[in-house]
This record gives sequence, structure tokens and C-alpha cells, in this order.
Amino acid sequence: MRSPIEPRRGSCTSGLHARRAAFAEVFAEDATYTDPLVSVRGRDGLDATIAAVQGQFGGLVFSLAGAVDAHHDIARFTWYLGPKGAEPVAIGFDVAVVGDDGLISQVLGFLDKVPAGARPLPGCDATTGPPARMRPRRSCRRPARDR
Repeated sequence: MRSPIEPRRGSCTSGLHARRAAFAEVFAEDATYTDPLVSVRGRDGLDATIAAVQGQFGGLVFSLAGAVDAHHDIARFTWYLGPKGAEPVAIGFDVAVVGDDGLISQVLGFLDKVPAGARPLPGCDATTGPPARMRPRRSCRRPARDR
């Protein structure tokens, strides 16, 4: 059986049924995904998040920026979002946690480059930023925007 962290052909597909089938293979039913723009729980939340991203950035594709680095039950990887074969418009870094059942239970995302016009996704309260104890001294509540 493949690790759920390994890239899968079609995992970021726009087809609703294909995407949900891929989620069922890879993510635990109550998996969480959190980044500066969204925080969701469950496969339905993940599905809605991917659909919203595809709605904001139609025609762009996700790709790995390099190898997945994994040990124990965690993995980290950098990804690009952009036109196929062109400069990415967004770059992120994710950490995934795999549960005892072999499925991804948590993904923590960080956004290194965000295109102008990116906005919090529906259902996410991203206006407050991180808890005070986690903020840098120069509080930056939003990812840097392209200028």
C-alpha cells in the first residue's frame, strides 16, 4: 500500500467524484486542514476548500516543488500553484500528519507567496490571525501579497 503522502496522479483533479474518491483513499473522515486563509474539518470541508480554490484560480494546477521529506508519521513538502510549466502564482509549504489508520489526519499549511486578490475562503474566520502567543513581535496577520 502506498503512503498517503506520495503524490497521486489526479489527486488535485477538478472532477467532483474523482476528487472525493481520492480524498477517501488519502484523508481520514475527520481530517483537518489549516492555513492562513482557511481552517476546515472533514472530507466535505476539504472538498469545499479545493472547489473554492479552483473557483478563485481556475486553470491553475498544483505541483510539488521538490521531494516530500517524511519521517515517523509526518511529512513536509513545498508546492506551487500556477499555469502548467510557468512561474507559480502561489507557493506554499505543508506539513501532513498520518494517523494510525494510515490516512492523513491533519495538514498544516503555510503560504510563502500569495497572489493579489486571494481572499479567505467561505466559512473561514481568517480575520483574527494566529493566537497572540504565536504572533511574531511584528504582527503580520496576512501572508505577504505580490506587489
